[in-house]
Amino acid sequence: MLYGGLVSITFRQLQPREIIGLVKKSGLKGIEWGGDIHVPHGNLHTAREVGLITRDEGLAVAAYGSYYRVGCQGQEGVPDFKDVLETALELEAPLIRVWAGNIGSDRADQSFWDRVVEDSIRIGDMARSENILVAYEYHSDTLTDTLESNQRLMREVDHPNIRSYWQPLGHHDTKSCMDGLVQVLPRLENVHVYHWIDGNRLPLGAGEQEWRNYMRLLKDIPGQHYALIEFVKDDRTEQFLEDAATLKRWLGGGFAR
Repeated sequence: MLYGGLVSITFRQLQPREIIGLVKKSGLKGIEWGGDIHVPHGNLHTAREVGLITRDEGLAVAAYGSYYRVGCQGQEGVPDFKDVLETALELEAPLIRVWAGNIGSDRADQSFWDRVVEDSIRIGDMARSENILVAYEYHSDTLTDTLESNQRLMREVDHPNIRSYWQPLGHHDTKSCMDGLVQVLPRLENVHVYHWIDGNRLPLGAGEQEWRNYMRLLKDIPGQHYALIEFVKDDRTEQFLEDAATLKRWLGGGFAR
């Protein structure tokens, strides 16, 4: 089952209660709470409170969107994964999103690959002991920035607790995006949903043709997963509500002819 939701950092300027109210109004089901503003890494009180309010309002904590950079532990700006894990536990998140390093695959040497693989296994074991999944952000300037590097990383890590997100990357054409989604499907957890052209955010409905193809592949994946709206045109709440209506229509199988 694929449920609709929101990535909280779409509205960094809003407080958690405002985001919860907005998602309730939209009719979507879940929230991926970000670790930079809304539920900071290591702030267990905030995590506990936000998780409780989310569930009390009938919504799900879809994931904890951390800013842990795998293989970069100890570097400036990279939180300790122990803090990330403890925060996710207080939030009662089923999954922690992480980033596969901090450089693109075209610049990564073997020693960097080794560090990311080794650290992935380490944090995968830590999270598994707490029954929480870990999933890589599918993103440029990381080791998941191409079809080949993403598959190589998953193959070399080969950990039952390490999963993947997916999103249409701006440097990929539609065919490459489809190919990437097909490859990720066996380990897919959640999807970040948006429609951008040349870095410009557009209403989600403008990407209907592309998303028709993506949804055709996503609709039959087993288990519970989330299609999460991430960023909207002009950062407007009104645009989010419009995009949420579009996403709900797609999830219900409704596409314009």
